[in-house]
Order: sequence, then structure tokens, then C-alpha cells
Amino acid sequence: MGSTELSEEKTYTQPRNSSSPSWKLTAREILATKTQNYFAQMKRTKNILMQVAFSIGLGSVWRFPYLCHRNGGGNFILMYFFMLCLFGIPLLYMEMIMGHWLRVDNIRVWKQLVPWLGGIGYASILVCILISLYHSVVVTWSISYLGNSFDNSLPWNQCPLVKTINVTDLSCLRTVSHQYFWYRSTLSASGHIEEGVETLVMELTLGIFAAWCILFLIMITGLKTSVLILVFTVFLPCILLLCFLIQSLFLEGAVASLRHMVTTELSAWASLDLWRQAGGHVLYSLGLGLGTTINFSSYKAGEDNYIQVASLMALVNLGTSLLVTSIIFIVLGFWATTSGPTCVEKSVSKLMKLIKRGVLPQDAKPPEDILLLPPLDYLEWISQLPQHLQNQIIRFSPSCSIKTQKVKFMEGPGLAFAAFSQAVSLFPGASFWAILFFLTLVITGLNTLIRILESITYPLQNSISIFRRYPKLLSVFVCLGGFLGSLIFTSHAGSYVMSLFDDCLVPLTLIIIVAFQNVALAWIYGARRVREEIFGDLGRLLWSFLTVLWCYVTLPGLLALTTISLMQLYQTEPPYYIAWNSSMSHEVKQPYRQGTLSWVTFLSVLTFLPIPIYPLQHWWYLQDHIASDPFEKLQSKKIPLVPPKPWPKHGMRSQEGNKDSSSKRRSLSLTRGPNLNSWWRFSLPLSSRSSSWFSLPVMNSQTSTLSTRSFSLPVSRQVSPALTPIDNSDQHVKTKDENQHRNSVR
Repeated sequence: MGSTELSEEKTYTQPRNSSSPSWKLTAREILATKTQNYFAQMKRTKNILMQVAFSIGLGSVWRFPYLCHRNGGGNFILMYFFMLCLFGIPLLYMEMIMGHWLRVDNIRVWKQLVPWLGGIGYASILVCILISLYHSVVVTWSISYLGNSFDNSLPWNQCPLVKTINVTDLSCLRTVSHQYFWYRSTLSASGHIEEGVETLVMELTLGIFAAWCILFLIMITGLKTSVLILVFTVFLPCILLLCFLIQSLFLEGAVASLRHMVTTELSAWASLDLWRQAGGHVLYSLGLGLGTTINFSSYKAGEDNYIQVASLMALVNLGTSLLVTSIIFIVLGFWATTSGPTCVEKSVSKLMKLIKRGVLPQDAKPPEDILLLPPLDYLEWISQLPQHLQNQIIRFSPSCSIKTQKVKFMEGPGLAFAAFSQAVSLFPGASFWAILFFLTLVITGLNTLIRILESITYPLQNSISIFRRYPKLLSVFVCLGGFLGSLIFTSHAGSYVMSLFDDCLVPLTLIIIVAFQNVALAWIYGARRVREEIFGDLGRLLWSFLTVLWCYVTLPGLLALTTISLMQLYQTEPPYYIAWNSSMSHEVKQPYRQGTLSWVTFLSVLTFLPIPIYPLQHWWYLQDHIASDPFEKLQSKKIPLVPPKPWPKHGMRSQEGNKDSSSKRRSLSLTRGPNLNSWWRFSLPLSSRSSSWFSLPVMNSQTSTLSTRSFSLPVSRQVSPALTPIDNSDQHVKTKDENQHRNSVR
């Protein structure tokens, strides 16, 4: 019975007497009940908005569009939707219900469920560190575009003015000015990943320093997110994107671009790389394996229908991704339509108008038959002009590509920035819209980063005492280390290093960590056992279809994705990244060298080290502790053990009893730490469960012969195997006398 029902029952069963008017008391209680329900609903709305705001993050606005463009549009969308339904929603619900059930952080949740896999939480923290490093450079790109938006004439709408003019400066006319501005002005990109790593771009370095300073101020001040800020974070990006979409629909080639976006080819489903990228992005965009969902569900108040919240997050994530991708595909179609001969015709027409108005001299007049020649002849004619005329023509040239593009525009991670800079330019008062959009993009990126940094600091504060006493010290270490580690992404090859992290390293680690989580919960601990205990503790019954997905769909799929990722990383033909060829003014595919891929192997192994180290470290500690103090075995026999409790039966417990048993269970489990004196205590999943170490690897909670025997033994005999060889005859006689005395009393 909920709190509302209890209040209403109390209101109408209040006895009436002459001393206190009953109608006044009833009205007061009704008002209090309505106020309580209002604040509870506001709390629930805020929790949902926080999770939805995280789903509208950089994964939807920045990462999804360029992956979709790289993999053929509709093929990637259909594959992503398929994997979102079968993998994303069930695994997101799994993390939500685990955090709400155990009420502990991402580190302790695995220590309680499967202690010998307690290192999963530490591995998730290491992945959060890797993601936060290159997420900060994406925020830095947004800050760079935001700073350039304050110019009256947006700098990406035309070729930049250069001091010395030569033939190579005509490269701006070979591509669209937005792409040129991205690679040459924003990134100062080198030719390949091994070139320019040691040299930093000053503007990006200052931007990433500002980003980490803002994050540090937010962390030490502990700014609380209000409902108004959440509404701003959720709805303003959607409104802006909808306005951009409406304006973009009037561009040339918009309908053909949208038709290309939704076109699918069944033959593309045979590509293993398509499966890998779609599956990796499902985990990335929903934050699976990072611990953000578990941590948030553990400390937030209120009751939620998590299957509805998970479905809402997935739906908002998919809708935002499709909205952004539609705008970008329209812009790409516009670039492709206006390139080549169309761009030459547009350039000649603009030159003739400027000459007629007297802005340009008559010497800048192009030949009469220039429109009949190939587009590259127009560039050759410009290169034969004097330098001052070249400078003026390049300055006033329209933002289109003179060269006919035979390859795709912008396959790299900067696609969203180049495309949205074009979309912003379509509005009257473009500078205002540019400031508003890129400011929103900065806030969205910082919001995503704050949630990721919380997944680092919150578990560490609970696990390490010095950080619990000095929480600001942890913020200093995290932000300082994040700034120093992010400097590599501000180099001339920083965007290529970021592509290595984003495409090869992070998806692989996320897939493996989520696979470990799925194995630990669904097979080692047992999906049926989880279902029964959640019903006993929370009074709610999990949907049986989800437990079937955990056991027989998500786990085989994650193992398959892991195999595909490893094959793609170590195949004979190495993976590639998108680099900028400055002499030809277009993007080229560059393969990763083996020395570069070895860094992926090293960082992956480093990320997974906590998983095997954690049980080995505890085993070493316990063995050393027992060997150093052999008399402690005698004392440990006198420690009273908590008797085992049977698993909860359906419908046998009241809700009040469930809350009491749940609170006792949590309070007992929190008292257990690494200082316990026996391997038996270390291997206990929860305080009220008496299964032994050897009964942990059980399929669907079907206990083995040894674990069943341990359940049937009396409590006094369920001791550590290390304690059984010790015999004390006096203590045995004393125990026997006490038992005879109890029988005689009965």
C-alpha cells in the first residue's frame, strides 16, 4: 500500500470528537498529502529528465551521424534500431534495477553479487577515464566554434584570407569552405597520425584548459541541477534541431538526400564491421558499462517503472539521432549538388556582378568560354592571375567545391561541426543562431562529461577513505589528470588519435565489460535467483521475457561482437582512419600502423587488469593474514554466524516485511569489507546468502551438489575450509554439554 493510500485511509477513519473539529484535521491532512505527492512527482520527473538529458548527449548529436554516413545511411539506422531493441533496452533495464535493488555504487554492486568479479567496477572507472579524455576535446571543438560565432561574418562561409598567395592556397576552392575551415583553421590537421603528435595547437590547448576548469568548478562547488536547467538541456537542443531541419528542407537536393538516408541494402548486413559499429554505439550512447546508470539508480530517491524509463531513454536517443542525421544528410546532398560545374557557374556569375559594381577590376573578368571548359580549368585560370587578384577572387568565392567530388564529403568525426556550420549560415542573423547552437552544444557536452566524471568520483569516494574525508582532493586529481591526458588530442594529429580511441579502443572495452556484467548477473549469480530476490526485497516481479533475453540473447550477441571487434583489430588488412590531404584538398583513408594498434592492445589490457587482479589480491591478502596469525583460527570459531534465510516466496511477504529485511540485508552487507579473515566470508555474495565459493558458477541459480549440501548443514558447521582441520576436544565437550542442557530444558 502506497503512502497516498495510507494518508487517505487515515483521513477518513479519524474519529470525531467535540474538542477538535474533524473537518479541519481532514483538510490539513489532505493538503499535506497533496503537497507530498507533488514533491514526489517533481522528484520523479527530475530523475527522468536527468536520464533523458544524458541520452541526448554527444553520442546522438556528434557520433551517430558520422557513423551513419560512413556505413551507408539506412543500413546503419536499421541495424542500430534492431540492436537497440534486443540489446540496449534489456541491458539498460538490467543496470537500472541492479542499482535500485542493492543501493550501492558501481564498485560495490559486483563485490556483493559475485565477489571474485569485483574488479568489474574498477574496469568501468578506467573506461570512463578514457572516454572523458576525448570527450573533453569534442567540447573544446564546440568552444572553438562558439568563439568564432561572434564575428559578424562567420569565418567558415568563405575561404580564409591569407597573407602570402601561391598555388597551394587554391586548395580552398577545391572543397567546400566549411570543410576547409574544419581541417585547416580549427584542427590545423597533419597528413597522418604519426605526424605532428608532439606539437600542440595553441587555440585547442587553451580551449581544453577552459573546459577542464569549468568541470573543476562544477565539481568542487557541487552545483545542483534544477528542473529548469534540465528542461533547457532536453528541449532546447530538440527545438533548435527542428528549426534547422525545417530550414534545410528548402535546400537543393534535400528530398534526394533524405531518400538516400533511408535507403537500405540487405547485402550490407553481411558486413561484420557494420554489426560491430552499430552494437558498439548502442552501448556507447546509452552509457552501458560505464556505471553511470547503476550509480544514478543507487542514490536517487523515488520509485520508477524502469522498463518505461529505459524505453523512453532509448526512444529519445533514437529520435534525436535521426533528427540530427537528417539535417546532416541534407547538407551533404546540398554540397554534392552544388559542386563541380554548378559551382563554377555560380562563381563566374558572382565575379561578373562584383566587376560590374566596381569591387573587382576588369582584369579579374574570366574568359567567355570558361563555362564550356572542365571545372579544373577554372582553377588553372585563377592560378595564372597576379597574386593580388588571386587573393580577392579566393576571398569572394562562394562556399562550394569547384572540383567535382567523386568521394564522400566529411567521413571523419568533424562531420557534425562542418554540417551544422552550414545549416546555421542559412538563417538571417546567422551569428545569433551560431552562438545559440554552439552554446547549447557546449552545455550538452559538459552535461555528458559531468555524468561520466560522477561515475569516477562517486565510487572512489565510497571505496577510499582519504577521498571520502577530502572529496575536493579527488576532484583536483581527476581534473588535473584529465587535462594532462587530453593534451594529446590538441596536437596536429589529435583528431586522428581521437578516432583511434573512439573507433577501436572504447567500443571494444565497453563490449567486453558489459559481457562480464551479463555473465555475472544472468549466469553466475542466476537470472532466476535475481528475479526471486528482487521480488522479495522490492515487492516487484521482473518481466520474465527480460531474464530470457539476458541469458540467451544479449550474452551470445555480446560475445559475437567481442569476436568481431578482435578480428577487425588484428586482421591482415588493418582498420583505417580519415585523414586530410592538404595538397589535394580532400579526405583520404589511411590505415593504422601496427605500432599504433599496439597502443590499443596495451590500453585494453590495462583497462581489464582489475578484473583478474582483484581476486588475486584478496587471495594473497587472506593467505598472508592466516599464515601470520595461526591462533586467529581458534578465535574465528567463536564468531556467531548469521543463519541462512530461505529465498523469498511469491506472495508470502508483506511490503513492510520486505522493507525491513531489505534494510537489514543492506546494513549487514555494507559491514563486510576486505578485512575479513576467511576466504569463505570473502566469497559470500550477500550477507543473507550462504552459498559457498564453489557454488557461484551456477547456471540459472541451479545449485550444485556441494552448494546444496552446504545449505542443508547446520550453521555451526558452515565454516571456512581453512578452519576444519583444527580440533579442540575441550571445546567439543563444552558444546556437547550445552546441547544436552538445551534439550533437557525443552
